[in-house]
Amino acid sequence: MEALRFQMVGEAFAKKPLDVKAPSERPYEYFGKKVFNREKMYKYLPKDVYEKMIDVIDNGARLERNIADAVATGMMQWAKENGVTHYTHWFQPLTEGTAEKHDSFIEHDGKGGMIEEFSGKLLVQQEPDASSFPSGGIRATFEARGYSAWDPTSPVFIIDDTLCIPTIFISYTGEALDYKAPLLRALKAVNVAATDVCHYFDTAVKKVTSNLGWEQEYFLVDEGLYAARPDLLLTGRTLMGHDSAKNQQMDDHYFGSIPERVAAFMKDLEIQALELGIPCKTRHNEVAPNQFEVAPIFEETNLAVDHNMLLMSLMKRVARKHGFRALLHEKPFAGINGSGKHNNWSLSTDNGVLLHAPGKTAEQNLRFVTFIVETLMGVYKHNGLLKASIMSATNAHRLGANEAPPAIISSFLGKQLTELLDHIEKADKDDLFSMAGKQGMKLDIPEIPELLIDNTDRNRTSPFAFTGNRFEFRAVGSEANCASAMIALNSAVAEALVDFKKRVDSRVAETAKKFDGTEHSAVFHAIIDVLREDIKTCKPIRFDGNGYSDEWVLEAEKRGLDVEKSCPKIFERYLDPESIKMFESLGVMSKKELEARNEVKWETYTKKIQIEARVLGDLSMNHIIPVATRYQSALLHNVEDMSAIFPADKAEKLSARNIKLIEEIAERTSTIEKGVEELVNARKLANKITDEHEKAIEYHDKVEPKLDDIRYQIDKLELIVDDALWPLPKYRELLFIR
Repeated sequence: MEALRFQMVGEAFAKKPLDVKAPSERPYEYFGKKVFNREKMYKYLPKDVYEKMIDVIDNGARLERNIADAVATGMMQWAKENGVTHYTHWFQPLTEGTAEKHDSFIEHDGKGGMIEEFSGKLLVQQEPDASSFPSGGIRATFEARGYSAWDPTSPVFIIDDTLCIPTIFISYTGEALDYKAPLLRALKAVNVAATDVCHYFDTAVKKVTSNLGWEQEYFLVDEGLYAARPDLLLTGRTLMGHDSAKNQQMDDHYFGSIPERVAAFMKDLEIQALELGIPCKTRHNEVAPNQFEVAPIFEETNLAVDHNMLLMSLMKRVARKHGFRALLHEKPFAGINGSGKHNNWSLSTDNGVLLHAPGKTAEQNLRFVTFIVETLMGVYKHNGLLKASIMSATNAHRLGANEAPPAIISSFLGKQLTELLDHIEKADKDDLFSMAGKQGMKLDIPEIPELLIDNTDRNRTSPFAFTGNRFEFRAVGSEANCASAMIALNSAVAEALVDFKKRVDSRVAETAKKFDGTEHSAVFHAIIDVLREDIKTCKPIRFDGNGYSDEWVLEAEKRGLDVEKSCPKIFERYLDPESIKMFESLGVMSKKELEARNEVKWETYTKKIQIEARVLGDLSMNHIIPVATRYQSALLHNVEDMSAIFPADKAEKLSARNIKLIEEIAERTSTIEKGVEELVNARKLANKITDEHEKAIEYHDKVEPKLDDIRYQIDKLELIVDDALWPLPKYRELLFIR
């Protein structure tokens, strides 16, 4: 094993970058080459079919079956011209990954031969086995039927020889078994609610779009070293490993020069991503060694989620081509920064207005304040739910460390915006707002510069920070499906906007009597009244200080924010009465769907900890202890040889260090053996629990802590056992690409 380790390390350092030949065109020329986008639809579809498809995509019009047949015909023609032989419905089950079942185009021609055929029926719907995916009890093993249905708002694309069709995935009885279906419902809800509120300021607004720009962090590890680490292979993270003498303490990796082999990988990844329509914009070294980031230009949220899922899959494929493995686990290495996926979220109108950006007139700035405050209201009311939406067994390792947002949801606004909201809350409301005839509305608030984006500092400890014209949800995990956070966030904001409009409308008549009966004036006075109430109500969610401090935990608890740290208990927020009420009232998810998803979450958590416990037990007993005892035996032989050669007093003096090491190895291996035995027993007891919720809690409280106890002993052994004997690549070898 030790010889294999050194061979792997040598091969890793000897690797040369793969020569990546870029297309002869400029990036904008091959962007979307493998996507059936509007340009392709215009070319391959009849004009009337193209126009109806655009109406479906832009306005949510009903997709007629005859249109689907025509689209399938044009789509197949384009696909065949690009060497495609198969098609698949590409969906996002509750596994955090994607799924696909490939079918060929061939059908019997009735004459003993074959023809290629692709109908609208095949485009619109497939029937995968629903019982083989997580369903939380909605589908039993003997109830296998489930359906995938085409999402025409997300364009079809080509991977190798397969036409990939983005779809939703639902059970035979209609419940969503994926992330896309509830995401589309949440996006519809926030569109309707935000459009209604926009009409106070601009009646021409027809649609509000939720936008998302994700920043994907990841690690790269040489494939040979990865293969020599069973814990990385089976769990995605290192379950043992002492700190490298040098890691990130010199701050020299962040934005540093990109290693040549990594640059070749990034170039290859970007080319393939751009061909698939993923608008990659940024690439750079991240804080930790071997950690990097890729980020696109923002897109409509549904498309952005699809593109992120596609990129993570693509990243893994391209990495292997370059002799790497891409690690998307939030905390693959202890002692250095983990990886997140910052979600930059905003709302915009169909006429190009960013609703979280300040304007040039008092009326535009009142709209800006309205959407800022109601976003904060949604985040405040559902702060526990938002934390549940980003929580997982893997992200729990990252949240709360001094590198990532804490496990408490709060929002950073910056000095300027904080002062603005405080002024609106405390100023005399009769003097704050007035109508000035032909001059329009006057709002007595501090001037909001157009360059607010530059006047707003950043707070890396804030999970939900305002950054000038959008909010950055920083707590999302690197391997997570962005849809989970986006479903919760867009739903929470939609509910807040619905409630806001209801309260404003109820006050307009009353306010009109007070202000000369002018409806326009009455509406804006009512808006100010409700905003002042909401600014005060959601004040506890606003925090501009150090989110890493112990004082903040105590303060957050006093403010009534959710400070729970147990992953299984955090998931309970999905089943709070206010969460169920919100999702059901907006038509996003039913109580049955929420209960099923939580069953999946608890079961997934248990299985991840269970796998880690099994892997650590196996490595401890079959790798670490045998090597440690072998080294211990060598030390014993050395002591015996010393005694045979030197006088007793001198031999004792010369062997003192070795005797000390022998004793330490004996104590630590004994502690590890005892720890593994306790770990196995704790797992057996937890496995007897039938309720998934209670089992997950037991795994969190009784099983998971034992992993750290065992690791501590192994990491200490790594420091004293002969390096030539140690069976696993060490951090100093894993973390530095040459």
